[in-house]
Amino acid sequence: MKQTQRHQQILQVIKTQGFVATEELVESLNVSPQTIRRDLNVLAEQKLIHRHHGGASLLSSSVVNDSYSNRKIKQHLEKESIAQKIAEQIPNGASLFLDIGTTAETIARALLEHRDLRIITNNIHVASLLMVKDDFNVIMAGGALRNKDGGIVGEATIDFIKQFRLDYGVVTVSGIDLDGSLLDFDYHEVRVTQAIIASSRNVILAADHSKFGRNAMINIGNIAQIDQLYTDLPVPQDIGEILKREDVQLTLCPTQLSS
Repeated sequence: MKQTQRHQQILQVIKTQGFVATEELVESLNVSPQTIRRDLNVLAEQKLIHRHHGGASLLSSSVVNDSYSNRKIKQHLEKESIAQKIAEQIPNGASLFLDIGTTAETIARALLEHRDLRIITNNIHVASLLMVKDDFNVIMAGGALRNKDGGIVGEATIDFIKQFRLDYGVVTVSGIDLDGSLLDFDYHEVRVTQAIIASSRNVILAADHSKFGRNAMINIGNIAQIDQLYTDLPVPQDIGEILKREDVQLTLCPTQLSS
């Protein structure tokens, strides 16, 4: 296979998966690791990908997140698979936090068959989805409403969340660096996520494959702070080693297309 063809295939895989390991490309393209490393270095020099130890990811802005409308349709099958698995983990009668984002909204839909849940959220869309259940106790955090995505943030939101100690904190992020850093674009949203993590007995991170290796400007914390990670594809090797070392439970939630 010519170099140009390999580069096109590599770019296609990275666009589809968000991150790809060197070993995966070696196997799928049937070339040596040295050849793949050279290919990745060339693509990185051309500003087409972001190069990591052990693989590569999409080259994304660390300053501006994608629009809410675009995020709502991206990876929707993956989000549904993850949401279903998380819903299976949450027992009837539990208390939990649900944060901002389209993944949190998908999880909210998956919880509608449950009974007697107590849910605190700073996501107006989540509250709207869950309010149809008479046996749910849905509590909205106060604060400033963001028109762009229906999220509620600010000091009042953080202070409100800190009053509680709930069974589960289900959190989402914009990106996960390969050193385990959990990343986001909005400082106010980051502080709310940190408060949820600190106020939860069991912290669940929901992140589809596109989040791994994705760049964002603000550090929430580290993946070692969570108890369980739910994602749709095998994680990058560096992340896998951190999860094993920190005893973080990994649950894979493949879609029908990836299973």
